[in-house]
Amino acid sequence: MAALIPPLKPYHQLITTTIPFIYRSSSPKLSATKMSASVSAVTQRKLPVLLFDIMDTIVRDPFYHDIPAFFRMSMKELLDCKHPTAWIEFEKGLIDEMELARIFFKDGRHFDLEGLKSCIYQGYSYIEGVEELLSTLKDNGYEIHAFTNYPIWYKMIEDKLKLSSYLSWTFCSCVIGKRKPDPLFYSEVLQHLDTEPQNCVFIDDRLKNIEAAKDAGIIGIQFKNADSLQQDLSLLGITFQNGKTKTQESRV
Repeated sequence: MAALIPPLKPYHQLITTTIPFIYRSSSPKLSATKMSASVSAVTQRKLPVLLFDIMDTIVRDPFYHDIPAFFRMSMKELLDCKHPTAWIEFEKGLIDEMELARIFFKDGRHFDLEGLKSCIYQGYSYIEGVEELLSTLKDNGYEIHAFTNYPIWYKMIEDKLKLSSYLSWTFCSCVIGKRKPDPLFYSEVLQHLDTEPQNCVFIDDRLKNIEAAKDAGIIGIQFKNADSLQQDLSLLGITFQNGKTKTQESRV
């Protein structure tokens, strides 16, 4: 069973939030009737909002599995000779991929950047069972966002796996300029979502990121595998009403 932080309080019934939508037009011909209708239009928001880490939570991370082999090194050798902060700077959007290639190794050695990107692209795949879980959550009307530390190469993940079929790429470190577990990143997420932290559930494989979510008042689930995640979400009252997901149907 995956660790749950803080103690779970199930949603026993559908909780909705009313979000006003106001249509603004530069046209002076917009009638008072249309304006009134626009102001009164609302959407129903199904809670909790689900925030998913991506790497090693939804998608297999090639860094640990494929990149050492690409460089013909062990993981220890790679960690010893790579620049200590280059990848972090790349994830925060502070440098582009050409600068990453220039400083990736402490000794400044050159390498095949396009070959590395191809290796990484080939290594992306859904973690077993997670795509079906995401499909079911979407079918049940839950709002799902990525909340991830990753560089601009998240676009390669999207190109290969089409995650936007299930979630929004809303909170990427390379766009926001912050990384988990920076408390300011969590604060920015909550501000953007315009909801209370207890209305959010954050799923991540790394305990330190879950602890930071707890400090921000967000419910956290440490990801282990798809089955345990479904059990943990169910304990929160999150519904899985579909007997079969669309993904499963397409494979029959």
